[in-house]
Amino acid sequence: MADQAIQDYYPDALSYCYGCGRLNEHGLQIKSYWSGEEAVCVYTPRPYHTAIPGFVYGGLIASLIDCHATGTAAAAAYHAEGRGMDTEPPLRFVTASLKVDYLRPTPLGPPLELRGRAVEIKGRKVVVQVTLSAEGQVCARGEVVTVQMPESFLAGAERP
Repeated sequence: MADQAIQDYYPDALSYCYGCGRLNEHGLQIKSYWSGEEAVCVYTPRPYHTAIPGFVYGGLIASLIDCHATGTAAAAAYHAEGRGMDTEPPLRFVTASLKVDYLRPTPLGPPLELRGRAVEIKGRKVVVQVTLSAEGQVCARGEVVTVQMPESFLAGAERP
């Protein structure tokens, strides 16, 4: 598995996302790591991420799947181009479509493991499938269609 998180390669100006922005002090700051042909993230929800006592809020699950998928898309695109994630120009992806299937209640307490895999790379589009598991049980599954962020987003990005 890679030593540095995918999100750590994002340009500073694009590192404020609530879910995956390393510079958003109030955000989730998820970390995804490229491992072979997939990206892996482990995230432990906080007690306030509750839906009903003992279970994780579904919106958090969707956010984790969403941001892990955009990171997976970036890593997969770099990999497909035979480039390191530290090369220019930066590849950054945004969500075009997010579909989440909640398969079973997700317990609040144990770490959640997300595994993402690019199942289609076509031009500026990467389709990513993600599973979210707790204690070895798949609790949610997502499919995220991502698109490469236009260069104008990077050029016009300023610190909030």
